[in-house]
Amino acid sequence: MTRQATRRKTKTGKRPVEAYLDIETTGLSRFMHDITVVGICICDGKRDKIIQLVGEHVNGKNLKKALDGVDTIYTYYGSRFDLPFIEAALDVDLESAYEHHDLMYDCWANGLKGGLKAVCERLGITRSLSGIDGRQAVDLWYRHINHSDQKSLDTLLQYNRDDINSLKVLKEILLG
Repeated sequence: MTRQATRRKTKTGKRPVEAYLDIETTGLSRFMHDITVVGICICDGKRDKIIQLVGEHVNGKNLKKALDGVDTIYTYYGSRFDLPFIEAALDVDLESAYEHHDLMYDCWANGLKGGLKAVCERLGITRSLSGIDGRQAVDLWYRHINHSDQKSLDTLLQYNRDDINSLKVLKEILLG
């Protein structure tokens, strides 16, 4: 069950640190496929910091380090995909360690159904890349791995950045 992030200040009186998280994988099964990218946008109220763990750098230690100091993690469909995939692949239970807010449920409550890209399109949230979906993201990864194709990796990383930046805008629209 997703815990709702409702607090505006931490116990110390400081503004909470938010993280917007999205993963890219080689497929949909957390038991048969791998995480290729973990994208995180850390927002502390002063600045945003993008962290992308890629390939061999995707591990529990690096993920915990990247999320150090975070109060709330925001995802889209994260309760059903991103967080269970991370727990199975990296043995890190983010839902127990952090407050987690799955924006998909807020979208549903507002009559916004579909995947993140479809919801963002309906709300006018723009992306720097268009026409790329999850299947193509897998293909980009394999072109990078099998052919040392740096352009494919760059495109995959931009696709992931678009997703995490969209999460932040979506949260602001839905929750303020």
